[in-house]
Amino acid sequence: MQPSARYTGTPVVPGAGYGPVVRPAPVVADDPVGPGAVEPDEALIRFAVASESVAQRLEQLSSVSGGATAEVLAATAALARDRGLAAFVRRHVECGADVVAATRAAVAELSEMFRAAGGVMAERVADLTDVRDRIVAGLTGRPGPGVPVPDEPSVLLAHDLAPVDTAALDPALIVAIATEVGGPTSHTAIIARQLGIPCVVAVTGLADVATGRLVLVDGDTGEVIVEPDADAARSRVRDDRASREQVAAWRGPGRTRDGHPVEVLANVQDLESSRLAALAPVEGVGLFRTELCFLDSASEPSVEAQAAVYAKVLSVMGSRKVVVRTLDAGSDKPLCFVRHREEANPALGVRGLRIARDDPGILSRQLDAIALAASGAPGPVWVMAPMVSTVAEAAGFGAAVRQRGLVAGAMVEVPSAALRAAGLLEHLDFVSIGTNDLSQYALAADRMAPTLSDLTDPWQPALLQLVSMTAEAGLQAGKPVGVCGEAAADPVLSCVLVGLGVTSLSVATSAAAAVGARLAAVTHQQCAAAAEAAVACDSAEAARAAALRALGG
Repeated sequence: MQPSARYTGTPVVPGAGYGPVVRPAPVVADDPVGPGAVEPDEALIRFAVASESVAQRLEQLSSVSGGATAEVLAATAALARDRGLAAFVRRHVECGADVVAATRAAVAELSEMFRAAGGVMAERVADLTDVRDRIVAGLTGRPGPGVPVPDEPSVLLAHDLAPVDTAALDPALIVAIATEVGGPTSHTAIIARQLGIPCVVAVTGLADVATGRLVLVDGDTGEVIVEPDADAARSRVRDDRASREQVAAWRGPGRTRDGHPVEVLANVQDLESSRLAALAPVEGVGLFRTELCFLDSASEPSVEAQAAVYAKVLSVMGSRKVVVRTLDAGSDKPLCFVRHREEANPALGVRGLRIARDDPGILSRQLDAIALAASGAPGPVWVMAPMVSTVAEAAGFGAAVRQRGLVAGAMVEVPSAALRAAGLLEHLDFVSIGTNDLSQYALAADRMAPTLSDLTDPWQPALLQLVSMTAEAGLQAGKPVGVCGEAAADPVLSCVLVGLGVTSLSVATSAAAAVGARLAAVTHQQCAAAAEAAVACDSAEAARAAALRALGG
């Protein structure tokens, strides 16, 4: 490799970091080095202990993370406890395999099933592989995979990063991240955004960069520069630090420089994350992910038990609005008390609102619980359903919510909902766009496939056009249209969304100030010009560049 080299990938978290390269520790070797010959029952006990230890570590990190990071970690913890995985391990052990070989074989089988399912399930293969490596490390007494703690601020380069590794990073020591795989909505991007670590993904050739080389990662341009001019690199980092100080000073409320109001809201999933949101300069909660409260529940909590959980979150937020999403179960977030079918493609199957097709009582009891909690709440409570696809679904859900005296809405996550947004809003009070799923379904692209990251980029003009159609329907109906996907957390893209007509942006609490500060620096007219320029482009890269020009760089 030449003394200096330049690589380009997909920028997913803005900012700049400069320092020596560190890399994750190598995974446990594939040689089946088990704990020695033992009886099957003892082998299975060892597997149970090792897998439970992994699950508890993931849950511990989830409990202190909040936002989308907590969701990713909780879902990965569920993989470690997956009954299907345990059953496959049992079968291989009973056929004579040692427990380490049985674990690897079981994960290989499950991974093949996940890949065949496609969509969100295929995305979980990397998480499943990481769970395997951690369980095997526990079984063999070897160190588990992970990122070393550097002695100085460093840049982390990797082929990919597991959720637990990314969530455990210290932003004071890992000042930037670049990976060879992933996309704008990959787990690495989501967690890095929440931690505020500049990040670039889908960078080809990073394997050639040796540990210890000095590297500049630019999360605004997507560049990874090896051995850059030291003075220029330090100047870029100083500029980024000054920008971050401006962000830290933002206190809300959300509005453009010329006073156009835009609600900046937080995404939460439990009491702890809502407490963090309550301390931030946000105007409420735009997405309360209720399913994450019950991932460990073996049976459906009673109406009273659910209401108690919801009431705590509502109380913490005081007089601020809270938008509660009904259970988004299914696909990669199975709940023990929800009947999940065997499906060829779970991402396109029974998930979200569709679980009420098999068991309408789950939805009605949850709505009863939300209404009970809302009856004592100090602030307004809105309720929305995930995976709404038709006007009929919106009408049925809207009626059920309003019967309980609540404000009714729906997620726009599938193209049919965006195309029929005007019809949905005849029966609803608001909609909120989930750009993560909408981009994946609209462009038919696995968001974890590095070769397809350009398609799942939220700057794709086709996705922006669907957002524009939805926002226009809201404008005509005089009803709010929010965005609660990862796109809302991109400060530059947030301006474009506002220019398209979006009225609220719900983001990870840690991203709220960056979004608010960027909006405060531009006029509504600039946002509209940026939106028009971006939608007129033919690629995500061109759309971002055009928007930046319209916003003044």
